[in-house]
Amino acid sequence: MAGKKSFLLRMNPELYEVMEKWAADELRSVNGHIEYLLRDAALRSGRLGRKGQQSVNKDPKRSPGEDI
Repeated sequence: MAGKKSFLLRMNPELYEVMEKWAADELRSVNGHIEYLLRDAALRSGRLGRKGQQSVNKDPKRSPGEDI
């Protein structure tokens, strides 16, 4: 498995607070939730392809047939 790419993300403090609360609601870290949202957006736009679909379906909160 390839390592993850690290980079700095600057974010408005108010948006970060929203992301913290949202991530907590989903039982994820802020970083994990941002990655989940970005992956989901890329998949929905058709930019990620089938390889990315498999990793999105690994979300334990969703059943394999559930629409994302």
